[in-house]
Amino acid sequence: MKTQRTPQRGAALLLAMIIVTLIATLAVSMVWQQWRAVQVETAERSRSQSAWILSGALDWAALILREDARGNAARVDHLGEPWAVPLAEARLSTFLAADKDNTDDAPEAFLSGSITDAQARFNVSNVVDANTGQVSPAHVASLRRLCENVNVSATVADLLVNGLKAAFTPSNTPGVSGDSPLRPKRVSQLSWLGIDAQALQRLEPHIVILETPTIVNINTASREVIAAVVPNLNVGDAERLIQYRQRTPFKKPEDITAQLRDMDVSGLGIETGYFEVRGRLRLSDRVLEQRSLLRRDGRTVTVVSSERINSNDSGR
Repeated sequence: MKTQRTPQRGAALLLAMIIVTLIATLAVSMVWQQWRAVQVETAERSRSQSAWILSGALDWAALILREDARGNAARVDHLGEPWAVPLAEARLSTFLAADKDNTDDAPEAFLSGSITDAQARFNVSNVVDANTGQVSPAHVASLRRLCENVNVSATVADLLVNGLKAAFTPSNTPGVSGDSPLRPKRVSQLSWLGIDAQALQRLEPHIVILETPTIVNINTASREVIAAVVPNLNVGDAERLIQYRQRTPFKKPEDITAQLRDMDVSGLGIETGYFEVRGRLRLSDRVLEQRSLLRRDGRTVTVVSSERINSNDSGR
């Protein structure tokens, strides 16, 4: 009788251990799933709050541009205006809390941003007519000069022109193949046309892709861009124009012709219709950046495009 109880007790002990292991496994699984659900909910709430804050920052930028248009009867845009002053990084809770004594428990969120003139850069959309695919020799020459000014091979300009022509030529045009490249909408997408990363990095601060042909604002453009759009103007003379505008911005077209006598200044102007807005929200160890392109027509400001970028805050 004693010999039969020993195997039974061993089997019961083994069964109990199996049950305990199963219960522990199920408990761990339930705890993990609950933790995962909390993490997902927290991330989603943080994403929604960040998107809401950056959307508010974009509305703030649009308001500044509208107010600038209201008080700008002369229709002149330059770097001395309020829109050109960047917003330094500031703790967000200081703006949201009326009682500053109650901001200690607020999340550590910091917001910064800037508005820049998109027409301070050369618009590569000028090179090819988007409707017909016809190339503009004058703008091609400007693009080649810009490449030379930023130490990029002129073959890059030719590659860019050929790629844009293939992308913007209507598909029903005789002799056009069906494998034409996609139309780039951002400067980074010019790599689709075969532009190497190093050349694109040098060109990126000086070029932009806009939906309509535009001229360059002499009050905001770099010396490389100014020298590119004005034939027979070197970078040194363009630097002289920048020093002049720092003292006195160009306020009418006659001011430009007075400084650049006997030169073709048709590619230069003093008014801007496109602005780039950058917003940066730093929340703990995460950073959410938003880049938006705004178009201003009179006092009407519309968002042309917007993109958000998530990144770690390491190295900043």
